[in-house]
Amino acid sequence: MNKKPESGHIEPYTHPAAGWGALKQVAINLVRERVAGGNYKTLLKQNQPDGFDCPGCAWPDREHASTFEFCENGVKAVAAEATSKRVRPEFFAAHTVTELLRQSDYELEQHGRLTDPMVYDAASDKYRPIGWDDAFALMARHLNALPDPNQATFYTSGRTGNEAAFLFQLFVRMYGTNNFPDCSNMCHEPTSRGLPGTVGIGKGTVTLEDFEHADTLLIFGQNPATNHPRMMGELRDCARRGATIVSINPLRERGLERFTSPAHALEMLTGSTTHIASLFIQPRLAGDFALIKAMAKRLVERDDEALAAGQASLLDREFIERHTSGYAAFEQDLRAESWDVLLRESGVPRAQIEQLTDIYIKGKNVISTWGMGLTQHKGALKTIQMLSNLMMMRGQIGRKGAGLCPVRGHSNVQGDRTMGIEEKPTKAFLDRMQKVFDFEPPREHGLDTVDSIQAMLDGRVKVFIAMGGNFAMATPDTALTFEALRKCELTVHVATKLNRSHLVMGKDALILPTLGRTEIDLQNGVPQGVTVEDSMSMVHLSFGMNKPASDNLLSETAIVARLAHATLGSGKIDWLACAADYASIREMIEKVFDDFHDFNARVAHPGGFHLRVASREREWRTASGRAQFVPHAVDLDTPIHRARALHGERLMVLMTARSHDQYNTTIYGLDDRYRGVYGLRRVVFINKEDLAMLGLRNGEYVDMVSVWDDNVTRRAERFLLVEYDIPRGCLGAYFPETNGLVPLHSTADGAGTPTSKSIPVLLERCATAPAD
Repeated sequence: MNKKPESGHIEPYTHPAAGWGALKQVAINLVRERVAGGNYKTLLKQNQPDGFDCPGCAWPDREHASTFEFCENGVKAVAAEATSKRVRPEFFAAHTVTELLRQSDYELEQHGRLTDPMVYDAASDKYRPIGWDDAFALMARHLNALPDPNQATFYTSGRTGNEAAFLFQLFVRMYGTNNFPDCSNMCHEPTSRGLPGTVGIGKGTVTLEDFEHADTLLIFGQNPATNHPRMMGELRDCARRGATIVSINPLRERGLERFTSPAHALEMLTGSTTHIASLFIQPRLAGDFALIKAMAKRLVERDDEALAAGQASLLDREFIERHTSGYAAFEQDLRAESWDVLLRESGVPRAQIEQLTDIYIKGKNVISTWGMGLTQHKGALKTIQMLSNLMMMRGQIGRKGAGLCPVRGHSNVQGDRTMGIEEKPTKAFLDRMQKVFDFEPPREHGLDTVDSIQAMLDGRVKVFIAMGGNFAMATPDTALTFEALRKCELTVHVATKLNRSHLVMGKDALILPTLGRTEIDLQNGVPQGVTVEDSMSMVHLSFGMNKPASDNLLSETAIVARLAHATLGSGKIDWLACAADYASIREMIEKVFDDFHDFNARVAHPGGFHLRVASREREWRTASGRAQFVPHAVDLDTPIHRARALHGERLMVLMTARSHDQYNTTIYGLDDRYRGVYGLRRVVFINKEDLAMLGLRNGEYVDMVSVWDDNVTRRAERFLLVEYDIPRGCLGAYFPETNGLVPLHSTADGAGTPTSKSIPVLLERCATAPAD
């Protein structure tokens, strides 16, 4: 583990998560981004009732937050917005797009904040300034020239606030299409599509208060110390009062081993730590479904044993009989399932499955949380439904201290979906839109992210407009995505900082700079706040506090309104009036969504308000009116199975993941210190026994080649092998560097999410590896 490859090095990390290391990184990032001292005070208003919502993740805020309610990665996100570095028109005049494409994603990020709208000039291969009016006229000209509105697609990033998202979907539907690819398509779509089939709504059933009453937490496919660091404070408190916490993840992550809270002075001063998880279960990649089904099967067996001994049932039979449907068929399927299949497919020994099931049985109040470790697989939707089944067996849904807790990534990805950023809208939603705004919305389902890429490749989509994000790098099959974007007549990116998507353009291309969440948004001299919805359905108001990076920035809401005005005119909707007063947009929202009644008054309350989640109250909005048990078979004919049949034990399965110095595709730095990686990103984590089996050595360089049914060669070159605690046959590497290995149409059944956590690959010794 101590070999020093090239400019970086691998070194075991022996400290707890967070602690002084996190505070050191906070200081480093504030200096690296050249954040002015006056903007440091912004951190004290982060996630406060009278401040702004952190753009870094969707973890909820305490109603009465402390003055120290931010984390290392939240500071990185804020520092990236508050940086004093600028990308002005002079920067683009000095660099061609071809030159910029040679820079790394990290280098592009480090140039700073965009200041002016820019348009691509093919003759010079450079971006040049364009006035806002001209930019909107260019977009309107392209949109209105299309013979069919479905030839345009409109992407939304989870950073977009509720007001901009609602206005965006209203504009696009009045324009005539439901083409709404969004970041949810690439992360939690199996949650959004799977939970309605079991509990009736695609949202979690818990609030932050439930964590105070839980005695057992099962954490599936999640690395909260990096991806949701403020969650660690809740886990710390749970652990300290004796709750049992289990980490179920192929990688044994440091944050779930030991944690030192920067918010607690005594821990910092004494160097004390909190041990978080008491048990680590490491299923093989794509093995979670079989593991959860095995737990359910074991629970049935344990219940049989209890009843035979004259003891009370281990199932919550009252809940099952009163609130659910389909249990008998589900139990029959469990009894018929083979233990050999479950053990082989999960990769978890039976003794550990029995231990985990016993922990679940012992728990009075159990919360199951999950991240993308469960959702980016072919069988992700049925995995989410199987987890619902397991929780329903003991009535662990819809009561205090227990429930389902999907943890979303982007700060408002759940809110955007609530606002109607949805390619498959319900009839009820469209009927309400029709009634409130007096137009006939399109009824045909639109394109999601993967379908949009294919439609661009086919020439069926000619205009691509993105509200935030880094579409070219966040999506699968990078080479194909690049080709798709370059086939467009127009590509538009609304953004705060330069990224690679801005350099992969259509024939016409625009970069439109926007305000960040931390910045003061003045409309007609009046500060405007935007609302967001966190992972637990809390809606709250966010006000920026910093001076905008440029006088030539527009808010996302203003950009949408002016685009709509330029494209459709303001005969039906006074778009410009909406942009002048965001409260008027919230009044429109409450007319469409009953749960947003008295929106402006309720969101003015410190901390906002909770959107009612019916399943939390044991109201089941399913066809039967009951929570639904859904049996699923173990799939034994997946792309992984077929690839393994061809290549035997040399076939490996790759998962993509974030490094610690990363937020989605934004690269803040080149370290992943909790995993012991410094100054490097092109690394691949591998089990020691697999190294020996493959005849490779720790510290060697390899290429990864994905194996897929279309026989297209997808290769990621020159990755450093790093021996790591990961199951046999499994690999881990960072995205977006490995996104090109994910075939475009390798997606979750019924959800369309790219299978970024289960990519069949072969390793080949790198031909260009340096000599020892």
